[in-house]
Amino acid sequence: MQSLDLLRFTWWEITGKCQLTCGHCYASSGPDATHGTMTTADWRRVITQTYQAGAKMGQFIGGEPTLHPDLPELISHALDTGMEVEVYTNLVHVSAANWQTFRLPGVRLATSYYSDQAEEHRSITGRSTLRNTTKNIARAVELGIPLRAGVIGVLDRQRTGQGIAALERLGVREIGYDDLREVGRGERDRGPGVDQLCGNCGDRQVAISPTGEVWPCVRPVSRTSAAPPSRA
Repeated sequence: MQSLDLLRFTWWEITGKCQLTCGHCYASSGPDATHGTMTTADWRRVITQTYQAGAKMGQFIGGEPTLHPDLPELISHALDTGMEVEVYTNLVHVSAANWQTFRLPGVRLATSYYSDQAEEHRSITGRSTLRNTTKNIARAVELGIPLRAGVIGVLDRQRTGQGIAALERLGVREIGYDDLREVGRGERDRGPGVDQLCGNCGDRQVAISPTGEVWPCVRPVSRTSAAPPSRA
């Protein structure tokens, strides 16, 4: 299958549904959201098209992508095209089928982490899920699944340093840090604006929404009232 050289990376936002209600979610995801209008057949076609356009790697996002019932099928399809895959998940709950799929060659995981303290974590995500997320991070490390974690600063005097230390103790080797970006539910005093973006929008990368829309970024400022990805 001959590919073009239009893309290098794609976000596949396969659902707006999430178990959490993070106060900073730039896509306003939550339990009441849906998987959108895109069918599994639509997603298979889109994955093939993004590969044909040149993308060598794609990231499954949401909402919470593990809540989509056909995530293992979609991951396998992306791998079959020759792409590498990353799943950005809150790791609150991972089914046996998803663990099996995550162990396939070419698959890696990414997650967000906020604090080593359960109550502080809950105040950010809306649910007491620190124990589950931590347990599943440890299991991914134990299984040898490539994993990176991002610590996000949301609160004043948040225990981000202690959170990073906790991840290091779990064996996570790739850890990043980012401050709150004021888009979606993350809007605070400054409000949305182009200064909240990374500056690489549309640079051989696109995001596909649960309704089939195509964006140059997963968090364009125009999406502040939209309904999909959570980083929890």
